[in-house]
Amino acid sequence: MFVSTNTCDGKGECIKQCPTKAIRLINGKALSCLTCGLCYKNCPSNAIFINSYGGYVVDRAKCSGCGMCMYNCPINNIKIEEGVVYGICSRCGVCEEACPSHSRIDSFKLTEEKQLEFIKSLSNALPTYKGVPHKPSETTEVSRSYFTTDYNNCIYCGRCEKYCPTGTIQVTLDRDEGICSDCGLCSDVCPNGAMNKSHVVNKSTCTLCLNCLKACPHNAISIEKFKINVNHINQKPEGSIVSCINCGLCAELSENDSLRYEDSKLRYDPTEDVGENISKAHKIAIDSCPAATLKEDDEMLLVNEITGEEQNTLSGFCVSCGNCVKVCENDARLFKVATWDGSITDDCISCGICCEVCPEEAITLHRGTISVDLDKCILCENCSVHCPVDAIPRTTMHKKEIIDGFCFIEQQLCMHCGLCYDICPYDAINKNDGKFEVDEDKCKYCGACKNACPANAFMFERNFKDSIEEI
Repeated sequence: MFVSTNTCDGKGECIKQCPTKAIRLINGKALSCLTCGLCYKNCPSNAIFINSYGGYVVDRAKCSGCGMCMYNCPINNIKIEEGVVYGICSRCGVCEEACPSHSRIDSFKLTEEKQLEFIKSLSNALPTYKGVPHKPSETTEVSRSYFTTDYNNCIYCGRCEKYCPTGTIQVTLDRDEGICSDCGLCSDVCPNGAMNKSHVVNKSTCTLCLNCLKACPHNAISIEKFKINVNHINQKPEGSIVSCINCGLCAELSENDSLRYEDSKLRYDPTEDVGENISKAHKIAIDSCPAATLKEDDEMLLVNEITGEEQNTLSGFCVSCGNCVKVCENDARLFKVATWDGSITDDCISCGICCEVCPEEAITLHRGTISVDLDKCILCENCSVHCPVDAIPRTTMHKKEIIDGFCFIEQQLCMHCGLCYDICPYDAINKNDGKFEVDEDKCKYCGACKNACPANAFMFERNFKDSIEEI
C-alpha cells in the first residue's frame, strides 16, 4: 500500500491524480486503500484480481455491482458510482509521483512496525493481519552454484558437449561444415598417438584405422591416397554455448519424483518415472527449464509398467560431475557461484514480464523497478531470460524474444486516466479526442500498458521464441 508521512499538508494532489479514487483525507492526511485484499477474497463474481504491482484491479466486465467489496472494506474506502467500483488501489504509484511535498511513500520501503503504527494513528479499523503490512525480506542475497563458460577463452569447439554425460551442453559454432574446430576428439580416439593436439598426423605411426574420421563432429577429416587430411584454417571462432544453470526448477515443478534437487545437485532416476502421465510430467519439467537444455532422451527408453509401452527418459540436466571442466583444453569451462541481491539496472521499462513468468511469485513490479522477495527466489533466471531490455542479470546466453502479439484497448472499459500513455516506453499509445489507442506499428508487446491499466481495459497477448544473446 501507499501511505502518507507527517509532512502531508492535505492539499490533495494525490487525490486528484488517483485514477481509481482510492485516496481520501482523514484528519488532514491522505489515506488510501490498504491493499489488504478483503475485497478480492469476498468478491462473489471473481471480478477483482491482483496485478503485477501487488495491487487490486476490478474487472468491470465481470463485476455485477453487488457491493460485497464495499461492505467488506475495513476502512470504508470503496464506493460504487453509476455501477463502477472505486476506492481500490492498483498500486500504480501515481500518487507518489504527484505529491508536491514527497509525503506519499510506498510501504514496501517501510518496516512492518512503521506500517502498523501509521494505520493505528489514523484510528481506523484494522483488517485481518495476514497480507496487510509487507515485511521486507531478511535475506540480502540469493546464490546458486553451477558450471559455466568463460567466453573470453572459449573457442566453441564442442569438446565439452561431446564429453557431457547427460547432454546438457549445447554448442553452436558459426563456421562452415567441414572445417576443424580444434576440439581434439581425433587425438583422443587415435589408438597409436599418431594425431597430435595440433592435428598433425605422424605418417609412420598412423595405421589408417579411420577412428579420427569417424569421431570428427564437423566432417573436417578426410582420406585421400592413403593419407589423412585435416581441413584446418586460422579463423577467430564465434558461436554460442548454453548449458544447464543448475537451478533445480525442473525438479521442483515436476509432477513425479524422478527428478530431485538434493544438496544443490540435480539427480534423476528413470525407474521412478511411473504412472500413466509420464509424458505430461516430462513436458512440465522441460517447459520450466530456463536455459531450454532439458529434453527427452530418444536413445534411452524404458518400458512403462502400467501401460506396457516404451517411454522416453530425460536428459539435458547438469549432474555437477565436472567432466566438462576436465576435458576443456582452453580452461573455458569452470565452476562458479552466481549471486543476486535483487537489484536491476535503470533500463527497466515496467513491462512486468518478470512478475508474470516468476514460478515462485517472488517479484513485485514498481514504477521503473521491481522488488524481489529473496526468501522465495531460487535464482532460476526465468525473469532475466524473458526480460526484453536485459535489466536483470543472467548467466546463460539463452533468451526469450518477443516476436509478435496483440494489444487493443476496450473503450467501454477505459477510464481515460492516461497511465498507459505515460508509461509506454515505445510511444505506442496515441491519444485521439480523449481516447487512447494502440499504434500497432510501434507496439513491442512488452505489456507495460496492460500492467499499468487500473481498469483491465486491455486485450493483450504476446508470443516468445528462443534466441541466443551474449551476456
